[in-house]
Amino acid sequence: MTTKTAEQISSHFRKLVSSDAKIRSAYLLVHSDRNGFHLNLAEGETETGSGSIVQSHPEQPVYTASVGKLFTAVLVAMLFEQGKLSFEDRIADHLDADLMDGLHVFKGKDYSEQIQVKHLLNHTSGLHDFWEDKPAEGKGMLERLLEQPDRNWTPREIVTWSKGNLKSHFTPGEGFHYSDTGYHLLGLIIESAAGMPFQTALSQFIFEPLGMKHAFLLGYSQPEEDSSHPIAGVYIGDTNVINYQAMSVDYAGGGVTAPLEDLLIFMQALVQGQVLEARTIDLMDDCAKFSLGIDYGYGMMKIRTVPLIMPGKFNCWGNAGASGAFMFYHPGLDTTLIGCLNQFGYHTKGIRFMFRVIDILTKTLPDGQR
Repeated sequence: MTTKTAEQISSHFRKLVSSDAKIRSAYLLVHSDRNGFHLNLAEGETETGSGSIVQSHPEQPVYTASVGKLFTAVLVAMLFEQGKLSFEDRIADHLDADLMDGLHVFKGKDYSEQIQVKHLLNHTSGLHDFWEDKPAEGKGMLERLLEQPDRNWTPREIVTWSKGNLKSHFTPGEGFHYSDTGYHLLGLIIESAAGMPFQTALSQFIFEPLGMKHAFLLGYSQPEEDSSHPIAGVYIGDTNVINYQAMSVDYAGGGVTAPLEDLLIFMQALVQGQVLEARTIDLMDDCAKFSLGIDYGYGMMKIRTVPLIMPGKFNCWGNAGASGAFMFYHPGLDTTLIGCLNQFGYHTKGIRFMFRVIDILTKTLPDGQR
């Protein structure tokens, strides 16, 4: 059965890449201990930093986009377990007055002091989103990144630009608006609570203990061991931006970069209770509605059954990113699915592809046919 499963998934993966000219390279890892199944695939070509083109390889480091928010949320939860912060803390207790000044103004009233850590984690703060929200005047962040590839954006600069150019959406806790600005603030809160840079906390608390030797934060750190393969290219249209210094803009909202096998190590450790206590993970299930069939907890998307629209066979949790990146665990199949299409604006296509893989698994694996 597993041979048939691998053949069907591989065939569908190749067809996906060959049928879409915007997908220059794509990566997929599917793993299940219970089913004795492991598949790690790469398709397409990668443009290296020197401009040469090489065949994509399963061991290449891959930029995970907003999948990295799960790492940020886990760091916050680890600091919670250490007693260094609480999910109910006001963010003003961890951030300086200059950063807080005018951060969240809605209908003429300043709500900055009312924002709690949990509001940032599940996108219920009402804050603006520097990636997707458009300023009333001037250019948005994506345009700025493309026009100034060599600019190094610090997290504080991003937050300052956001509160000076973008509008807040509602009072804290009264709605849902996806906010990368909020996750930058979480990165700075982690730095304050942990007493070290965000990228150092990632390495000391997660990458090093788990043996993720090729993982790093794009624009901020280097892996413990260099990969023998180049970082997979990431495209905005026809432009490969993976080597732009301006990609430092992602920080705690999505800069984690690693081979899929390293990401699997993290997900397995999280699922098996090696990273966080079960009671902490239960607290992180404080969800807001992201979209129909998808809720958003603390750094986690929860795909849940919606009768006639979202069958129960797709129920899983993890996170996804704008580049078509995804990293989910499917409890019913005891299967981890990780992948990336490396094209901005392909978040929906990435999730749909993952659903297709889940559909194949449910029809061909012994566990899936129960």
